[in-house]
Amino acid sequence: MAFMVLTSEFVSLNGTDLSAYTNKGELTVEVDEKDVTTYGSQGWKQLIGGLKSGGLAIEFKQDFAASALDSILWPLFGTVVTFEVRPTSAAVGTSNPKWTGSVLIKELKPISGGVGDEASQSVSFPTSGVVTRATA
Repeated sequence: MAFMVLTSEFVSLNGTDLSAYTNKGELTVEVDEKDVTTYGSQGWKQLIGGLKSGGLAIEFKQDFAASALDSILWPLFGTVVTFEVRPTSAAVGTSNPKWTGSVLIKELKPISGGVGDEASQSVSFPTSGVVTRATA
């Protein structure tokens, strides 16, 4: 079993590599559970999966310079864009799979923090449509 430490996670939105601004990326997927228990279940619950959904949570270090993070994200607000995440920035393969799909850029936090904090923003975007996993 190979263990790893995340040191170079790859995060891309709308085809733009944002890894240099990212210090945390988390993709979650889940499925609704549907209870299909009948009297024939002998007193045990029976469940099946229903609709699937997901979310992409990212923590960015803010940058307001021309052509930097703020100017990249702001035009995406309110739109559905593609995403790609991988454990490392290395090439996609069996030991470095990628997950792709689309997310709704439903929130941005251009200014966040208190006195003495680094300028950062933690955002969460719901997936829209299918999320796929690939190793090639």
